[in-house]
Amino acid sequence: MKPNRELHFKTREVHAGVEPDPTTGAILTPIYQSTTYVQESVDRYMAKGYSYSRSGNPTVAALEKRITALENGAGTACFSTGMAATSAVMMALLNAGEHAVVSDVVYGGTHRLSTRVLTRFGVAFSFVDTANPQTVQAAIKDNTRLIFTETPANPTLKLTDIAAISEIARARNIPHAVDNTFLTPYFQRPLELGADLSVHSTTKYMDGHNATVGGAVVAASPEHLEAIQFVRNCLGSNMSPMVAFLTLQGCKTLSTRLEAQSRNAMQIAEFLQTHPMVERVAYPGLESFPQHELAGRQASGFGAMLWFEVKGGVENGKRLMDTLELWSLAENLGSVESLVTHSVTMTHADMDPAERQQVGITDGLVRLSVGLEDPEDLIFDLRQALDRL
Repeated sequence: MKPNRELHFKTREVHAGVEPDPTTGAILTPIYQSTTYVQESVDRYMAKGYSYSRSGNPTVAALEKRITALENGAGTACFSTGMAATSAVMMALLNAGEHAVVSDVVYGGTHRLSTRVLTRFGVAFSFVDTANPQTVQAAIKDNTRLIFTETPANPTLKLTDIAAISEIARARNIPHAVDNTFLTPYFQRPLELGADLSVHSTTKYMDGHNATVGGAVVAASPEHLEAIQFVRNCLGSNMSPMVAFLTLQGCKTLSTRLEAQSRNAMQIAEFLQTHPMVERVAYPGLESFPQHELAGRQASGFGAMLWFEVKGGVENGKRLMDTLELWSLAENLGSVESLVTHSVTMTHADMDPAERQQVGITDGLVRLSVGLEDPEDLIFDLRQALDRL
């Protein structure tokens, strides 16, 4: 497909990166389930672009082209998991004796990788409030080689001003990587705001159906892409062709799903604000959200993630989640099914309790990933569980 004008997002999410199969005319990119690729001659080795599937696969390449088009990047590398993608970013850009600045509220796996794995190899990390640009500026050292932010952050939804932090990073020639999993390129495009890398767990909204586990890194420059691809090849952490095939299909409905899920999330957030057993609610679309203005300025939508805290602390929080009937208690997000998660015992269980409290991950925090069910049914289920408390 070679249109003579720039296509809109919803057209690109359906068509970008794929052509009808040249052999059969199949409208879907085939699953190239092959380990190796036969070469025509020694002199023409790699002429087709593929030699061994750890280094590259045509099905995965199609997904990479699509994600690149959605993020407006220079190129994408797809991975076996979101954490494999994050690991590749850190291993590509950090050496022993160097330092990284990371958001204080970040996915538990990212925190665990930083503090329990990479520190063993001589890399230092400062977890700081990246919502405050001055704090980031003060945390930068002479040996800082990466700023890694997550916005909205998991699970508190704290936002980072991507443009402001990217400006600080650019002035010091430090790459800025943004975990963009919660909003996806449909609602937020970090590279257009000045970031160097956009990181995704494609497991979440890009798949959208609880069917695959995968990750992606979109680079603004060929140099960063090449460095990340090199690490991926060394580690063998590339995405499988079956996962790429399924994720290609999920991407086609990304915007449609997110629009509907976000509408549902707003209705649910507004309901929760009215229930007497709810202590507080956090959703970027609410005017009461502390960074509501920033949410509307740097993203085109508020997403489908929210959290609330019930009165009565952790015990009531557990009772609530055990009583819900329609919401599934599960450690994932972004799917068409609505999910509920207790961050302290699930996604952030390995984080030091005092550190969790310091960054706002309280014992009673209940995280909701809002799906595509009828909002009246979702609200009815929440109401009956809250009423029982």
